[in-house]
Amino acid sequence: MKYVILIHSNPEPWGHPTEHYTAEGRAQSPEDREKADRAFDALMEGLVASGEFVTAEALADPASATLYRWAPDGHVATDGPYAETKEHLAGFFLVDVASPERAQEIAAQFVGPGSAVELRPAMWGGGPDE
Repeated sequence: MKYVILIHSNPEPWGHPTEHYTAEGRAQSPEDREKADRAFDALMEGLVASGEFVTAEALADPASATLYRWAPDGHVATDGPYAETKEHLAGFFLVDVASPERAQEIAAQFVGPGSAVELRPAMWGGGPDE
């Protein structure tokens, strides 16, 4: 079953890893940030070793986005982020796991200071919405 783990965050300035740039992340001690970085590295090594890791991408600053909307006479493009919101999509990870429970276990480990994580099944490739 494939799941996408969507990372939503509001770093200021925009940067990755996002928790280094959020107010909550900057409030952490350097030791706590280093410990979290080591835990994340171990998580990624484990996912790669188990074959559960498929792909991942960090996304650029939402201000660099272009939004395209459908219109009867052709598409309309506008600059900037999709919505007036504080949290934006910062990146995603695609995992291929044996069960929804395993996906939930993995996603819970992606939450960092100043971020929210959304777990969503993929519609194809063994997902429940297939």
